[in-house]
Amino acid sequence: MLIGAGTFRAGAKELWHPESAFPEAREHFLELREQLGLRPHPLLVVVTASGNIDATHPALGDGLVVTSVQGEARLRGKLPKGARVAVLDAQRFECRALLDLLHDQELQVILTEGGPSLVGQLLDAGLLNELFVTTSPRLFGRRTGDGRKALAEGVDLRGRSLDLMGVRRHESHLFLRYALANTQ
Repeated sequence: MLIGAGTFRAGAKELWHPESAFPEAREHFLELREQLGLRPHPLLVVVTASGNIDATHPALGDGLVVTSVQGEARLRGKLPKGARVAVLDAQRFECRALLDLLHDQELQVILTEGGPSLVGQLLDAGLLNELFVTTSPRLFGRRTGDGRKALAEGVDLRGRSLDLMGVRRHESHLFLRYALANTQ
């Protein structure tokens, strides 16, 4: 599970485990991951150039923090014992370098809840293969300057095409799965 620092900070009590989203299926998730030869929970990867995250957060206990040289210095000696750190030598990471690093860590399938900045960068670089979008039966607006972000921030996606791969419905929620038509 790949997330950005903003998403990590916003989910102060979140562990980013599958059963967090669907507690009733906890045993099924664990059984499936065991059958597939996977660790009990996906590896949590937090991307933070600055290192400005809660280093004591329990989700980092066996997580991976990808950071800059400056971020590593800020976090040194503060992370839980099982946490690992990988350093990319840049203040703003190139997404290709980030994904290459994760592949070097033997991560082949990467799910991101990234956050608007990270997802925007991955989309802009053409590095996302699929996009899952949930539509809920609630409408929200925005006021000018309210600081809330969209799905992808900081990039112009120029109307990038999506191909619908699947639709699921639960009550009034729609769960949409798209392939990105023009990934690189």
